Amino acid sequence: MKKKLIVLIVLIGVLSILLAGTVGVFAADSVLKVGATPVPHAEILNQVKDDLAEAGIKLEIVEFTDYVTPNIALSDGSIDANFFQHVPYLNNFSKDRGLELSALDPIHVEPMGLYSDKYTDVEELPEGAAIAVSNDPSNEGRALLLLQENGLIKLENPEDLNATPFDIIENPKNLKFEELEAAQLPRILPDVAAAVINTNYALEAGLNPMEDALLIEGSNSPYANVVAVRSGDEDREDIKKLMEVLQTQEVKDFILKEYEGSVVPVF
Repeated sequence: MKKKLIVLIVLIGVLSILLAGTVGVFAADSVLKVGATPVPHAEILNQVKDDLAEAGIKLEIVEFTDYVTPNIALSDGSIDANFFQHVPYLNNFSKDRGLELSALDPIHVEPMGLYSDKYTDVEELPEGAAIAVSNDPSNEGRALLLLQENGLIKLENPEDLNATPFDIIENPKNLKFEELEAAQLPRILPDVAAAVINTNYALEAGLNPMEDALLIEGSNSPYANVVAVRSGDEDREDIKKLMEVLQTQEVKDFILKEYEGSVVPVF
């Protein structure tokens, strides 16, 4: 009888643990840390905080102002996910650093643009004009593709996402290229003829992509921004819930209203 009682108590304990893990998928104090650049990523994440809270998940947004630290922080476990980059950048970064990171569904496209403090039309760019571009491979290649699509240069391989200035085979204006960190590009505008700037940094600098850009990508750009996680975490319940609330009509309406075409939802 005593043995049966002990067995029964053990079974009840095991059952309680199992129920706690299934009935309450998220503990009341479950925290999901997501790294993001301030605009528009952190702003978009702020729109889903309440939805996640209702599911028992406290969303903690960790802001970064560069494109390197968020992936390092994700890899070392400081954050659970990040939201700031497109797939070509993620793939290149992961390969170069030996990181095991994976992309989830695309959320939006931020059309990259060419900006200038000195000129209002690309036809005004003088011979030998200095053009600033990002120094990371995927965004530099993206900038050169934008210039090629608008007839300013011609690349050896018109579809090379990782092209560099060394791959330019035709350069009618003899443009000169200055490679800088993406975050520095708005600040360098007074010192160059023009700069190809990612939309998040353009918005932070008070530039309106739809009004201020001399050239801008179309909404069919392949560089959609994604949520990234450590490989193997794709099926975590809190991550799946994050993706669910990010792809709602409410979020889509917020993006369309808030950014007026400078950020385009793709879900």
